[in-house]
Amino acid sequence: MYKQIHHFLGLNALRFFAAFLVVLHHAEQIRLKNDLFNLKNFSLFNNGGIAVSFFFVLSGFLISYLLLKEVKQTGDISIKKFYVRRILRIWPLYFLLVFIGALIIPIGLDLINHPYEMPYHFKDVIFYYIFFSPFMVNVFFGHHLLEPLWSIGVEEVFYIIWAPLFKFFKKHILAIILFFIVFKTIILVYLANSIGVPSTFTSVLRMLEFESMAIGGLAAYLVYHRKDALESSIIFSKPFQLIMLSFILLRLFGFKYLSEEFIFFDILFNFQIISKIFLTCSFAWLIVNVSVNKNSLVKLNNKVLNFLGDISYGVYMYHMLVIFALTLVFKTTLSHMTNISSTIVFYVVLTTIVILVSTLSKKLFENYFLSLKTKFRVNQGE
Repeated sequence: MYKQIHHFLGLNALRFFAAFLVVLHHAEQIRLKNDLFNLKNFSLFNNGGIAVSFFFVLSGFLISYLLLKEVKQTGDISIKKFYVRRILRIWPLYFLLVFIGALIIPIGLDLINHPYEMPYHFKDVIFYYIFFSPFMVNVFFGHHLLEPLWSIGVEEVFYIIWAPLFKFFKKHILAIILFFIVFKTIILVYLANSIGVPSTFTSVLRMLEFESMAIGGLAAYLVYHRKDALESSIIFSKPFQLIMLSFILLRLFGFKYLSEEFIFFDILFNFQIISKIFLTCSFAWLIVNVSVNKNSLVKLNNKVLNFLGDISYGVYMYHMLVIFALTLVFKTTLSHMTNISSTIVFYVVLTTIVILVSTLSKKLFENYFLSLKTKFRVNQGE
């Protein structure tokens, strides 16, 4: 029944919301670091990590659905075309940011004698970026201007593995998806209860959220093979929607306060691996509910949100540089304003510049490479 979906409506909006949660997280993190008034104590401004997990679930969902369609339509998977499509979508902006953030900005700061000190030298990190392991830069050097790129590296590693598995194990896709989820969960449980495991090893394994992408893949598999209308399922009924949407909103807006005040919410939100798996499953449910369920209580398909979702990759990639620049230029000005005024001015300017830069990047840079994808396309909607 759902084998010929060309475009999943509403996902652009969710993509932008997730990107903006990352913006909020890093904005408050940098304001705190620079001794400016900040909102770091509020739950909404601490959701960067789960927003990235949402991206992983969404990527797993979309990529897996397209691969399932390709197997059905052609009987095979063109790994070459799959890789080229991913390269044209991800690499140009990725390497542009590496060039700007790891080379140009440090040189510029040195020229103006700004006291900011990069936590690494270009020669220390270039090979991590070239070989798509920017998560290692985060592990070894901590917070830095190109910190968001870690998730791009994780997705690239996942893509390298995922397409060949769909190609060579067509008849066992469900088993492979479940294996990824179960095996990674077992590893996380082991790490949580082990002593003496190197911290670097533990950090990298936790960052490689293949289980989140596999959960997205599982959602795609179940949708693709579903024979009945989604609306007939109890988990997509309106009462159940209210429960799930309430949980997600409570997690986003109140997890810090609720976890501190109520043991039930502390267990629900902070129970190590179980809470994370439940949250990523909730994201998979949200993706399917918004994009496929005709009776969804959440309607997000409109021109403004579609536009913002269309530039969300740029929003995610550029925002740290914009926040850093704003803090560098206006730190003194913001520090002399009232708390409310400084926050309003900061976010109005930040949002405007991030959207403007992302729009120009999409139109003048990214779209050129995206236009080349057509010759390597198998399915619509890629």
